[in-house]
Amino acid sequence: MSAASAAGNFEIEVETAFSAAHALRFRGDREPLHGHDFRVTVTIGGGELDADGLLFDFHEVERHLGEIVAPFRNRDLNVTPPFDRINPSAEEIARHIAVRLAGRLPAPARVERVRVTEAPGCAATFRPSGGTR
Repeated sequence: MSAASAAGNFEIEVETAFSAAHALRFRGDREPLHGHDFRVTVTIGGGELDADGLLFDFHEVERHLGEIVAPFRNRDLNVTPPFDRINPSAEEIARHIAVRLAGRLPAPARVERVRVTEAPGCAATFRPSGGTR
């Protein structure tokens, strides 16, 4: 079977990290402000490779991801858009990153999932329905 005729899906992963503080709201009560070293893992998927045999350039994903999380670095997320309006949970952070990143990817690459780890053993994953472009 030739490489060109082998059907399947490809995925690449890129990770970054940023430090930030947040205070979550639970049932109307706000917890004390505290910090995390958030780790973000983005998975990009697609069924086709470009002429160079790449799904998408790792460095381009790193650049886009860095630009998306830059406003959060060493900040209080509760006063940083969009989390000045929505609860800055790991779930919402993952969704925000997925949506913003999806708008920067050309077809056929798509966001498969974004995982945000806020502490060892504590992570949230957002998977866009059908992948997001």
